[in-house]
Amino acid sequence: MTLLEAVEKARAERRTLSGGRDWGVGLEEAYRIQEALFPGPLKGYKLGLVSEAKQRQMGIAEPVFGRVHPGMLLERVVLEAFLQPRLEPEVAVVLKEDLPPGASVGEAYRAVGGYFLAVDVLDSVWEGYRFTLPEVVADNTSGGGFLLGRRRFSRLPQGSLRAYLNGEKVAEGPVEALGDPGRRLLWLAERVGGLRAGQVVFLGSPAQAVPLARGVLEVWGGGDVLLARVV
Repeated sequence: MTLLEAVEKARAERRTLSGGRDWGVGLEEAYRIQEALFPGPLKGYKLGLVSEAKQRQMGIAEPVFGRVHPGMLLERVVLEAFLQPRLEPEVAVVLKEDLPPGASVGEAYRAVGGYFLAVDVLDSVWEGYRFTLPEVVADNTSGGGFLLGRRRFSRLPQGSLRAYLNGEKVAEGPVEALGDPGRRLLWLAERVGGLRAGQVVFLGSPAQAVPLARGVLEVWGGGDVLLARVV
């Protein structure tokens, strides 16, 4: 069975797989598998492995990306829709202009229509989130669903992102760990052949992913809060 067939079958049957296998697939082929398994139309993209520590752990020198479809943007989270739901507090960018490959950093920032608090609801077919780089990329970098805050920031919020479940803090990390958002957008535009006005890009998380449970989810950052119900 190929990597494409394994992920496709696991998703269809709603079951997990043991990761860590050598499928004879490199990173670029894994991205082609991702595109075949999660085709358009696209609402945007998500970045993953944005920290240098996570990149060293996976043996790479750049982030990875996944694809965001319109149906992945959620108003609330239904746990039964996911295999292994985890959460990461994030910041997302919504573009107001196209960003073609080869653009400048200034053009990248001018393309930004606003920044928003966000949550990446991770999901993975790989049991316990133990996987190789091609395995996670083929599985859409564990992209399950996303929450987007309502308040628009004109610039990247400063300070920390903090996630609470039912009043208990479960994750925290500094926004500065996300890196330069303009350069992140340029890198992504080069990798995917350009970004489009109206698309949303989730910039990754400065915190470790944690299991998601029912109740009230809060993400605090920049003096604002994203509230969502998990059922």
